[in-house]
Order: sequence, then structure tokens, then C-alpha cells
Amino acid sequence: MRMAHEKVPKAKSFLVTMLLVLVFMAHKGSSFGVNWGTMATHQLPPEKVVQMLEDNGFTKLKLFEADQKILEALTGTKIEVMLAIPNFMLQEMSIDPVAAFSWVDANVTSYCYDGGVNIKYVAVGNEPFLKAYNGTYLKTTLPALKNIQEALNRAGLGSQVKATVPFNADIYFSPDSDPVPSTGDFRPELKDNVIEIVQYLYTNEAPFTVNIYPFLSLYGNAYFPFEFAFFDGTSKPIGDGDLLYTNVFDANFDTLVWSLTKAGFPEMKIIVGEVGWPTDGVVNANITNAKRFNQGMLKHALSGNGTPARKGMIDVYLFSLIDENAKSIAPGCFERHWGLFEFDGKPKYELDLSGSGQNKGLVAVEGVDYMPKRWCVLNPDAKDLYGLPSSINYACSLSDCTALGYGSSCNNLSLEGNASYAFNMYYQVNDQKIWTCDFSGLAMETDKDPSVGGCQFPVMIAYAPSLLQNRGILHMVMKIIGGCMLYWILL
Repeated sequence: MRMAHEKVPKAKSFLVTMLLVLVFMAHKGSSFGVNWGTMATHQLPPEKVVQMLEDNGFTKLKLFEADQKILEALTGTKIEVMLAIPNFMLQEMSIDPVAAFSWVDANVTSYCYDGGVNIKYVAVGNEPFLKAYNGTYLKTTLPALKNIQEALNRAGLGSQVKATVPFNADIYFSPDSDPVPSTGDFRPELKDNVIEIVQYLYTNEAPFTVNIYPFLSLYGNAYFPFEFAFFDGTSKPIGDGDLLYTNVFDANFDTLVWSLTKAGFPEMKIIVGEVGWPTDGVVNANITNAKRFNQGMLKHALSGNGTPARKGMIDVYLFSLIDENAKSIAPGCFERHWGLFEFDGKPKYELDLSGSGQNKGLVAVEGVDYMPKRWCVLNPDAKDLYGLPSSINYACSLSDCTALGYGSSCNNLSLEGNASYAFNMYYQVNDQKIWTCDFSGLAMETDKDPSVGGCQFPVMIAYAPSLLQNRGILHMVMKIIGGCMLYWILL
């Protein structure tokens, strides 16, 4: 009889333990998301991408606009969504509460119903205080934020949908004389503006959102310790009082923590809106490094260990979901290669989204339609190659040749190979139209795949080039102005 009584508390203890484990696992699964950008000449059908998100277990999604087709595809799913208002709309939203209310009504209220879209945040702008913008959005960001949040409140959604502002990490710094997190603070010329926004966010129980890119620390500094960019690195730790830092992400994150603490907001909730690693375009942007970083990031974020200055799980959105071949490459040729998935929805590498570090494959987008297996290459019978350099430059200025850059996947092609790659990219972007594979007789069509080793000559997906139809002129200008110089492909 005594033995029977002893079994009861043990069973209860086991059940309680298992319940806690399940709750913890469920919490872990909800603490990361992914960014879905749409700066591509040809886009996969949103419904197929959303199905892929569900198949892979993504539970959070951050968008850079409010695309009706994407929102319709998300209807009925449980995926938590952060919509966005682009920077070019900040001026209007800052001065016109009616415009803000109309935007909220069309893009939030219309989808917030039982069985609708699970909208959690509205991102007001994207990195509006970036140094490169030279203060363009300094006076419009806070008024726009207020008008959007007040529009959400008027719609009765203020308690469930919060407006936030995704900032770049360049809004805070540590002095060169003592570059540790505890000396961190907001940049003097921005401090008052940032603190005003922080105060408003805090009052509305909204998070502070920041984009952190360890890759850019490595890219922008030839002397940056390579291993310090990763979570399993072996570089010498950096001491900050009693705290030790073994990776630049934690150091950057805690610099923000200290900046907020000095501003009077030590407990401010922080979301990492963008963090990731590109796979092509420049040195160190490759699949090996991207897998190493992103797997380490997920493991670190989901572990619950937090950073030296702030314990607990880290709320992160990986950047990004799919490669975007029409992004501006002014920051660098890597900008079009941040995706976990290729342009056609194929995963680039294995990634365990549970954070446990297992070699689990990601699920690809299913049922993708492609154009015919045809390529455009340099005509081997072409005799007069005088116009070849200008033809290559023309093709690359109107397509994507970033894989030809130094240290990239197609860097080792010959001059003839460079020409074929450039011609094919132009040909594919233009839907394989026969007249786009001529170049004054220098090019020809072929049904033989010219891919060489790790350098892939893609065949475009067979979906309408909606970006070119709707926003083509703007983005083509951006591509040309922001393009990398292509002289190196002729060497």
C-alpha cells in the first residue's frame, strides 16, 4: 500500500516536468522569424512560398511592405506577421493622420479577423536613421510612428498590433578609446530623436527593433578577427568588467542594452529585426560561412542563455528568406544573396530550425514552373570581339552578374565564360526572348547547360516579372546607379 502511495507523487512530478518541457519547447519554437523581401524580377507565387513557410515550421514573418497577394496567401495561417511602411511613405504618414488611418484600414484592419492574418507589428520605415540617409527621415519618423499607432488604437487594434521602428545598429556606438559594450550610447546627433521614439514605444508597450549584421563588421574591416563573427569561434574573448564576449553579435546587442539603460529604459524589449549571412558576391560570402553563422545564431537565440548583459531567449528574424536579384548593390554585391533559399525556392544548405544543431534539410517550394531548359552563351564562331566588353557591361547593368565578383562563386570563369554568364543572365531576366540573345551576333542559344562546378547558369522561373511591370523603371535606375563596377570580369 505504501509503495502505491509513493508512485502517485512520482507520476505527478513526471507529468509536471513533461508539461514544462513542452511549454519550453513551444516557446523556443516561437522566438525566431524570417524576413521575406520581394525585390526580384520574377517572384514565386505567394501561396507556394507561404506553404513552404508552414512546411518548414516558420512561425514569424517580417515583410517590407503590405503586399495584398502575400497577405491573402497568409490568410488562415497562424504565422505571426510584421508588416512595413516603406521609407518613402514616412513623409505622408507623418503629416496626414487620415492617410495613416486609411493605410491601417486597408492593410491591417481588413485582415484582422478570426481566420484572417495574424498581424502582430507594423514596422514604420526601415532603418530611417541610417547614416547614409543624412537625416532625411529624422523629423518624419516619430510623427509617422505616432499616427500609425493612433490609427491602430482607433481601429480597436492597439492592444494586439504594435507599431515599431526597425533601426540599423549604426545609431549607437562605443568610443574608439574604450570599445566595449558598457561604454555604448546613442550617437550624439541622434540621441534626442532616438530617445523620444524609445519613450513612445515604451509607453505603448512596443518593442525596440534593431538590425545587426556581423557579416558587415567583417566585410568593412580587413583587420576584424574572423572567428569573432561566429558563435563557435575560437578568437580571444573581449572583457568588459566581469563580462566576457566571444562573438560580435553579443557585443553589438549589449551595446544597445547599455544605450537603452543610460536612456532610462533598462528593461526595454528588443527585437532583432534582421540578422544573417550572404552566400555569394564577395569574399567570405559563401554557403559554408552562411550555414555556420545562421545555425549558430538560431542555437544561440533559442538556448535561453541570452547575452552577457541580458539573459533569456533572443527574438530574431533571419535575413532573409529568398534571394532578391533586383536589390540595389550600392552596399556591396552580396546584397542579392542573403536568402536561405535560391530565387526558385530551393534551399541552399541544411539548417536545423529547432536550434539543436542537427543536419536537417529545409523543405523547398513545391511545384515550381521553369522556363524551357535553354541558355544564352557566347557564340564560339564569333570573330569580331571588339564589342564584347561593352556587351558584357550592358547585359550586367540590366541583370545580375554579382556572382562574377572577386571571391564569388563564378569568379574563376574565363573571359569567354564571363561573357556567357552575362548574356545568360540578361536572357533569363527577359524571359528567354530570342532577340535578347544576340548582342550583334556575339551570342547564341543552346540547350546544353553551361554551368561549371559551383558556378550555376540559372534557368528563370516561369512567373510574370511583376516587379518589372509595376516598379521596373525605379528599380532598374537603382540597379544601374548602385551597381558594382564590372571591370573585373574582363580581367
